[in-house]
Amino acid sequence: MEEILREVRRIDIRTRRLVTGAMSGGYLSVFRGAGLEFDTVRAYEAGDDPRAVDWNVSARMGKPFVKTFVEERELTMLFVLDLSASMQAGIGAYTPRQTAARVCASLGLAAVGHGDKVGLVAGSTAVDGFVAPRKGRAHALRIVRDCLALAPGAPGTDLAPLLRFATRGVRRHAVVFVLSDFLGTGWERPLQICAQRHDVVAVRLMPAELELPKVGLLRVRDPEDGRRAVVDTSSRRVRRDYAARVAAWTARTERAFRTAGVDRMDVSVPREREGPSASVVDPILRFFRMRELRGAKR
Repeated sequence: MEEILREVRRIDIRTRRLVTGAMSGGYLSVFRGAGLEFDTVRAYEAGDDPRAVDWNVSARMGKPFVKTFVEERELTMLFVLDLSASMQAGIGAYTPRQTAARVCASLGLAAVGHGDKVGLVAGSTAVDGFVAPRKGRAHALRIVRDCLALAPGAPGTDLAPLLRFATRGVRRHAVVFVLSDFLGTGWERPLQICAQRHDVVAVRLMPAELELPKVGLLRVRDPEDGRRAVVDTSSRRVRRDYAARVAAWTARTERAFRTAGVDRMDVSVPREREGPSASVVDPILRFFRMRELRGAKR
């Protein structure tokens, strides 16, 4: 646990400057309030929508008044984190799960810095941990700690229960970031249903081994079922088949995201340790920019 706490402190220090700079401006421009709330009334003016007339006030004042509204600024941000074994494996400088924790830190600290709530749903084949959305920096760092420390309750991969919990268990409209390598199956329809209730973003963790290293014979182990094998990474056939499987996974997940109507954020797991959270900042800023441009076209 002490090592996890040290890691949380490192992540906190490295993301503190980021969330007060370009990320802060991008966050505000991309994420709007969940709706409108009543502000005040004012005298009716030509061109006002007659549906906005406050008839009670108008009757008392003897002339028409209309209700005015302001955008409800407060948001709820929910992270849905895959705790399956494949998220703890790989040849990168960090595991996909450690990379996901840095994404949660960057987005979560930006959210609480603007008075929004953040929460967490995590698990492998069931919900193994739930942190209800709340405000505050300490709460956001607690979520980062849980991203690193929570243990899966069972082996295997099944995102469906997590997505169903996010759909039904969080009543308020939320921005939901689903962080996974999406190697399992059965999550496609639950993702689509969740997107009908919430603003869902699929954060696809791109393992460092998407490109097979050319190192000759390589001993590998499947993190999900434990099977071991020796792979000849110099073989043209092996490299061709491996590239085909990666391409099929890429196409399958992107097709599922489009069908569900969710945005995608690809975050690569770095092969080497880099500067302050550099591996996650660029894709987050690209995501902000994409949403800004799309909003400007509407």
